[in-house]
Amino acid sequence: MNSSQPLYLSEQWTTAADPDLAVTTRGAVPPADVTRAVRAIGRVLRRHHLDVPARVRVTAPDDLDQPTVVQANIRMHDTPTRVQVTGPRGFAVTFAVERLDRQISRLVSHESRSWPDPARPPLARVTERRPIVRRKECALLTGTPAEAASVMDAMDYDSYLFTDSQTGEDAVVHWNGSEGIALARQRATITPAPPADQPLTTHSLPVMVRPDPTPTLTEDEASTWLCRSGLAFLFFTDEQTGRGKLLYRRYDGDLTVVAPA
Repeated sequence: MNSSQPLYLSEQWTTAADPDLAVTTRGAVPPADVTRAVRAIGRVLRRHHLDVPARVRVTAPDDLDQPTVVQANIRMHDTPTRVQVTGPRGFAVTFAVERLDRQISRLVSHESRSWPDPARPPLARVTERRPIVRRKECALLTGTPAEAASVMDAMDYDSYLFTDSQTGEDAVVHWNGSEGIALARQRATITPAPPADQPLTTHSLPVMVRPDPTPTLTEDEASTWLCRSGLAFLFFTDEQTGRGKLLYRRYDGDLTVVAPA
């Protein structure tokens, strides 16, 4: 494997790449997992007649008892598509390949994700306050809740920050247990009448509007709230900028915040 630039200064990454499929590893990832990822994902793409590049990231923790995290990204008919799963060392790559295969089949047939998702470990738990170790500043999608839910679906996210074109407010769509998808805006809590050609649904799932405005908090206050309340994520209005932010718990228990660029 060839050395690549580290993603973070304190982390060293290595890459095994061919022109169409690159595998990036962090930690003690066995070479057999890299080979398995290249071969198996290549087979999945060929089976679905997709001649597109794929980017795979495999993260092995220092603690052998902790799960390996695998993420795979492709562009499917010009639509970014992603899966991310965890699993025991030696099995996580197989889980990711199987999930990518199902994801492609599901998107082609316009089927919704099922929830609760057995492949998702529960991240909602009460803990001491954990640090924010990563900040993502993104150019937010401006669109309808249905469009945002479709992106969340294709990218295998559990929640997604966007700007609601119907109200001009920052908002979040997220999976809401067995009830489907929920929408939280900064202030507006009334469901508007959607355009006739764009119902407030994603595939066959209705979108439920949460009845309470989002809290206005600092990042420190949001971190404390999320951890003490045992939440997997928290949508809040930033006290300084007035913009919506999405704070969520990572698989290692630390936090990431997503903010508008």
